[in-house]
Amino acid sequence: MRAEKEQLLNHLQGLLTASSGAFLMAYKGMKVIDFSALRKGLAASEAECHVVPNRLLKRAATGCGFTELADLKVAGETLLVSGGADPVKVAKVLADFGKDRKALQFKAGLLSGKLLSVADTKALAELPADRLVLLRETGALDMVYAHIMSLTNLEDGWLAQQAGKGPVPDVPDIEKLFGESGSDPIQFS
Repeated sequence: MRAEKEQLLNHLQGLLTASSGAFLMAYKGMKVIDFSALRKGLAASEAECHVVPNRLLKRAATGCGFTELADLKVAGETLLVSGGADPVKVAKVLADFGKDRKALQFKAGLLSGKLLSVADTKALAELPADRLVLLRETGALDMVYAHIMSLTNLEDGWLAQQAGKGPVPDVPDIEKLFGESGSDPIQFS
């Protein structure tokens, strides 16, 4: 392989592995002014886009161990969008930009090394605000769900105890789960 292609391959591998999310986009028919606007919008989310040859993209995916992406049949011009701390924000930028410019369409997505279909990628762009996403990613939403379920079980146990059918269940310590009462266990800026 020529030195330039080897350098580009290494760069693509870096783009694929440097962030938790990447997106493959169709862009046929986009104008230069549209690319400039897209790059500006992506920069606000700390993401970037690059036109990539499909064969080189497959080789980069293989080199990174992303076999699903390497096996994906990709045709036509491909734009690789990667970077940004929050892949949901990047997906939202792409989806919003694509609403006004039909030339920009999702081909696939990559989230933490897992291939996303077009439908899954669009669904990612529809996720709720940052706080709920952060709660999901940190497992705090599971803690809230577990606490709700423990209260439901507590109520069921109380009803069983009232009916003389069982012992009173232990009450979970909410302060151990969430810290001092009334405080938010996760600090948001």
